Amino acid sequence: MSNIKDITDETNSVPLQGLGANSPLGVGGHLPKIGISMGDPAGIGPEICIKALSQQDVYDRCHPIVVGDSNVMKKAVELLKSNLKINPIQNVTEAKFEFGTVDVFDLKNVTAAELEPGVVSAMAGNAAFEAVKKVIDLALADEIDATVTAPINKESIHKAGHNYSGHTEIYAHFTNTKKFAMLLADENLRVIHATTHVSLRQACDLCKKDRVLEVISLLNDACIQFGIPQPRIAVAGLNPHAGENGLFGDEEINEIIPAIDEANRLGFKVEGPIPPDTIFVKAVQGKYDGCVAMYHDQGHIPFKLGCCQWDNEKQTMKSVKGINLTLGLPIIRTSVDHGTAFEIAGKGIASPDAMLIAIDYAIIMAKHRKK
Repeated sequence: MSNIKDITDETNSVPLQGLGANSPLGVGGHLPKIGISMGDPAGIGPEICIKALSQQDVYDRCHPIVVGDSNVMKKAVELLKSNLKINPIQNVTEAKFEFGTVDVFDLKNVTAAELEPGVVSAMAGNAAFEAVKKVIDLALADEIDATVTAPINKESIHKAGHNYSGHTEIYAHFTNTKKFAMLLADENLRVIHATTHVSLRQACDLCKKDRVLEVISLLNDACIQFGIPQPRIAVAGLNPHAGENGLFGDEEINEIIPAIDEANRLGFKVEGPIPPDTIFVKAVQGKYDGCVAMYHDQGHIPFKLGCCQWDNEKQTMKSVKGINLTLGLPIIRTSVDHGTAFEIAGKGIASPDAMLIAIDYAIIMAKHRKK
């Protein structure tokens, strides 16, 4: 997850985009239950949860439950001067699922008097971790249909003794998942990564046929879950000009092209390798339903250019709309693609844009999930 720090609320809300937000949705004829972990209580997670759940449209399309500490959520309501009521519960069956009332699966793990907005602490890190663990447990037990995560702080998590580098690793561990990948999504642009948090040197060595084929398959399955029946997938080259027939590197010839050929033989609809400087331009305009990036920055830079709006006068982000999803899990997980924004925590100005879109994706994926 990115470490974007300044996320301010200019418009107060964003229309749910790109996935048929106004269509009737449901799982087995019922609205899907969406578990939302509150994130680090010292960050903006509780605030963006409350702002998102202040919208009637969310309740028209799903049954949301926040997983965290009810007193923290009450403080967020007070901060925002909201009329929402908090309903602490200990079981999903106790939830009201009524607009105007936020059901909170209460873990009772934060001492309100000790919580300081914007400050790293073991208590906050442990509360964030336990919220994530609980939402995973609820999904694995089929008590909820999908999970959405608010941002956590890695330093706080580690300070609490939980040695994970982020949400993805927590989810992979507790779902016993070995093959997974990160997908970034914002409107037409959906980008999966063959490699992420490794050095550029390691990334080049890891871009092998089997891994490229694996992420193509994960992306194809995800797009189907988004309601795209026959996804059009584009694969980026690793080298400039996609290797230029071996002039600028042979990874395309030896690894990437064989993966694309095998994917098409299996029935997928895949093009590439496409030069990295043109693939994303075409995808943003709707030519492709999803793109495969070979390494972290290759995918993240064009994505952030599209979904992040910077206010140069105020020196803050006006909006960060992009989200990320973890593919390959036995459960659904979507998330905001921004950090805890400690600099603005407790000020009531964080934007819920990304949270709303993450909920939107979770609803759509729950509808199309293969049981």
